[in-house]
Amino acid sequence: MEKNEKIHTFYVLECSDSSYYAGYTNDLTKRVKVHNEGKGAKYTRAKRPVVCIYHETFDTKSEALQAEYAFKQLSRKQKTHYMGGPKNDEISEIDGV
Repeated sequence: MEKNEKIHTFYVLECSDSSYYAGYTNDLTKRVKVHNEGKGAKYTRAKRPVVCIYHETFDTKSEALQAEYAFKQLSRKQKTHYMGGPKNDEISEIDGV
């Protein structure tokens, strides 16, 4: 990869309260670090530490943002399945999702 090329990444974090946070970045390692320093999204500041549990890379920023948007439209059960997890996770059953 050339120096000017960026890796466009859609990622999912699991927060300390087991909720999911989805986002876009071009530097995943740095972005997760920023979230855990409390300097990332407002949502994750009170839910630290966060762990990256899923990511996908794309050729363009637009494709990564489209994946993020589509993911955010899913129910928790569908999100878990999308990431390769079981179709019925414990939290989904508790939440009735």
